[in-house]
Amino acid sequence: MTGIAPAEAPLDCPLCPRLVAFREENARKFPDWHNAPVESFGPEDARLLVVGLAPGLRGANRTGRPFTGDWAGDLLYATMGKFGFTRGTYDSRADDGLELVDAMITNAVRCVPPENKPVGAEANACRPFLTSRIAALPRLEAILCLGKISHDNTLRALGRRLKDATFGHAATVQLEGPGGPVQLFDSYHCSRYNTNTGRLTEAMFDAVFADIRRYLDAG
Repeated sequence: MTGIAPAEAPLDCPLCPRLVAFREENARKFPDWHNAPVESFGPEDARLLVVGLAPGLRGANRTGRPFTGDWAGDLLYATMGKFGFTRGTYDSRADDGLELVDAMITNAVRCVPPENKPVGAEANACRPFLTSRIAALPRLEAILCLGKISHDNTLRALGRRLKDATFGHAATVQLEGPGGPVQLFDSYHCSRYNTNTGRLTEAMFDAVFADIRRYLDAG
């Protein structure tokens, strides 16, 4: 990719051969699904950007909206609603009428990967979209990274080295973004696996969003 990448990947993005093949395989199996790069969701004047890993096969890859249609989305949207970042009712469908308030959700990798595991080359190929997505939010003040892969890719999208900020649940650090200081918040990913094993509890997730809410409300 040359020049400045757009903030969203084209629906026929050809950059990652393995992801393209998986996308096409799923289009044959499930022709009524989205089966394409998933666009970010939320207003362009958001102060909070939530960065996930990649679309889930039966979640965002099916519905076409980040974190919509699977357990991770059930927990994420419910928690965001508790802290004033949603308007309306989440119903696991892209047409449920839910709106995000002062927040946007995106993914480090925009296409669903086999076994939910993108490889490094795929994250690298997709990173220009994340870099542009961050740069295109003029009021951005905070980024929440869901999981270490999201954390690492967000650091690189900000032009930082991995050693500049170590991932840890509830960790936070201030970094320089394209438009000024940005506070980076970390959480374990809100996947069913993490919640079932107790690695991430609802109380732990609430605490991270409480920190974000306090930070934004403090101006």
